[in-house]
Amino acid sequence: MGNTVAREDFEWVYTDQPHADRRKEILAKYPEIKSLMGPDTRLKWVVCMMVAVQFLAFYLVKDLEWKWLLFWTYVFGSCINHSMTLAIHEISHNTAFGNSKAVWNRWFAIFANLPIGLPYSASFKRYHLDHHRYLGGDGIDVDIPTDFEGWFFCTRMRKFFWIVLQPLFYAIRPLYINPKPISQLEVINLVVQFSFNIALYYLWGVKPVVYMLAGSMLGMGMHPISGHFIAEHYMFLKGHETYSYYGSLNLLTFNVGYHNEHHDFPSIPGRRLPEVKKIASEYYEHLPQYTSWVKVLYDFIMDDTLSPYSRIKRKLKGEVKQE
Repeated sequence: MGNTVAREDFEWVYTDQPHADRRKEILAKYPEIKSLMGPDTRLKWVVCMMVAVQFLAFYLVKDLEWKWLLFWTYVFGSCINHSMTLAIHEISHNTAFGNSKAVWNRWFAIFANLPIGLPYSASFKRYHLDHHRYLGGDGIDVDIPTDFEGWFFCTRMRKFFWIVLQPLFYAIRPLYINPKPISQLEVINLVVQFSFNIALYYLWGVKPVVYMLAGSMLGMGMHPISGHFIAEHYMFLKGHETYSYYGSLNLLTFNVGYHNEHHDFPSIPGRRLPEVKKIASEYYEHLPQYTSWVKVLYDFIMDDTLSPYSRIKRKLKGEVKQE
């Protein structure tokens, strides 16, 4: 425990991200993939059901003993809340109501945000689209850790705590790497969320609030589902920037594991990404892939050659258009 890693900087490259070129090549060969684009009519009903389930859980936990509250928070609440963050990820791509009703998607994301407890949806959308356009872009893509994270979290024990604290770093990293003026929608998201949190406290007491907030923090920290944070873009193999996961946890995460497919076709809803892989299988079968997010977390911590520095970065050229 505690051996420092070999990396002392990110993997700097001078090529464009691979997804745009692969998208063009696949569409030229399989134009029928365009039919998979567009909203997922089931998504809004699935999200409404998940919100209702958490509202019911808020009521059921209000009288639990603290030990059982914490148990169900980690076993159940953290899974649902992490899944809700990935529902918001889906909605950020306008897959709930389509591009023609973009505002409906923004308001629906604020609704989906309610059981999470932390105002997240409006800011996420602004930064996430930059992540797609400028993957690995220095000073733009806030999915890339800071230099401090790469320098400090360089031992097995420190990497463990870095994963535990992932929600904190994802929250503060944009303020350091790519700060943006606060938008009106972000203010609305904050006011709506905090009003809901206060109402929940006055209605059923502190335990549902603890269940909600702790579920979000635990679910996005050291949790099996959180393996996707590491699996998606950390460079386990030199030169490979994006990785897909084809395990069973995709059922809880709107197929976010199909991450190469998602970056190739961000306008295709997660439910249809397996069809992309099926149609254009020769483009994905040879790419590195995972079948266990738990193993990804274990390998990241235990492999002394891996750290927050294990990311591909690039200097951007030309005009940069941000959200």
